[in-house]
Amino acid sequence: MYLATTGRRTDAPARPAGTGGRVPGTVLALGAVSLVTDVSSEMVTAVLPLYLVLGLGLSPLQFGFLDGLFNGATALVRLLGGRLADRGGGRHRSVAGAGYLLSALSRLGLLLAGGAAGGIAAALAADRLGKGVRTAPRDALISLSTPPADLGRAFGVHRAMDTTGALLGPLAAFAVLRATADAYDAVFVVSFATGLLGVLVLALFVRDGAAAALPKTPKPRAAPRPERPTVRHLLRDPALRRITGAAALLGAATVGDSFLYLLLQRLLDLPTEVFPLLPLGAAACYLLLAVPAGRLADRTGRRTPFLVGHLALLAGYLLLLVPTGPATLVAVLVLLGVFYASTDGVLMALAGAALPASGRAGGLAVVQTGQALARLVGAAAFGAAWTWWGSGPALAAAALALTAALVAARRILPEGRPA
Repeated sequence: MYLATTGRRTDAPARPAGTGGRVPGTVLALGAVSLVTDVSSEMVTAVLPLYLVLGLGLSPLQFGFLDGLFNGATALVRLLGGRLADRGGGRHRSVAGAGYLLSALSRLGLLLAGGAAGGIAAALAADRLGKGVRTAPRDALISLSTPPADLGRAFGVHRAMDTTGALLGPLAAFAVLRATADAYDAVFVVSFATGLLGVLVLALFVRDGAAAALPKTPKPRAAPRPERPTVRHLLRDPALRRITGAAALLGAATVGDSFLYLLLQRLLDLPTEVFPLLPLGAAACYLLLAVPAGRLADRTGRRTPFLVGHLALLAGYLLLLVPTGPATLVAVLVLLGVFYASTDGVLMALAGAALPASGRAGGLAVVQTGQALARLVGAAAFGAAWTWWGSGPALAAAALALTAALVAARRILPEGRPA
């Protein structure tokens, strides 16, 4: 067995193994990389739904298919990225760097596309592929450089820094558009330059997996190279199967953020010029709660915060069914921030503590791939339901699906109580 069985308390080891509140330098460096990269990516993401749906006239079904496809494209390379990162004693930094560079170059693709649908699709696919390549090696670096007892806090700090970039990105896009009279080309140029800066920070300040791994003990001269578990080996363990299955079930019932922002814009009749600013509310809440949620998960176990986060998302769906004006706008954005703060890093901490160091990136990629593929199906299904039934019935169906997924996930996920 490469992983602990479900009877073992895998996700919250004894507190003496922690670092007493210190965050490893590798985590802070990776947080800086993610911050800069998210400024770059969110500049594009903030204006893209409005551009595609209101500018190019895509239907909700077409947008749902594209949104799910490009997010699902990350799943096609997550496993490959994780496997490559685990080889050769740990190539996490180089594989992650390749992903960051590909995403930065995709901004040039958007610039050269000139409004052509094929060029835009190719550039977006390249961006999503870059994200798929880098995500598992990056999260493995965080996990390898942090004691298991502190994984929730470490991922919380990283996600908070990451979200700072997500908060600044739409503001930067808004500022560039105002300064250039709505010139999207200018947004793409600034985004490209910012993405290259993130790659430079990674090259200068992030150590590779072998150098960052804990504990740092000298190896025997004749020590054999540790075996690199394959995906098949990793999936033999019930704990990883249950974590992946629960993440996939909940992912399939999750409506994409872009759909939620479009619903808010249409149901509340918001001016189109403020649409790029809608992610700021959720990002601000996520930024404030990411670290506290991670610390709480380290103390109480990681299953409960993960499920509570999805309950917050369900509450957001229900509020959108009966919108009441500005109060609905604020509440939905806050609940979306609570959802991400309680689930994103917590899921990686839950899975990371159960995985061997030699297969850390590959195992995290398994969980991420299951979730990404499920969200692909969910996005396409919601887009189809909106097109055929209307936004209200589609959202009601999504709320019912998420309720059923929560009931099932509560039974599937390991207890995850602290030792």
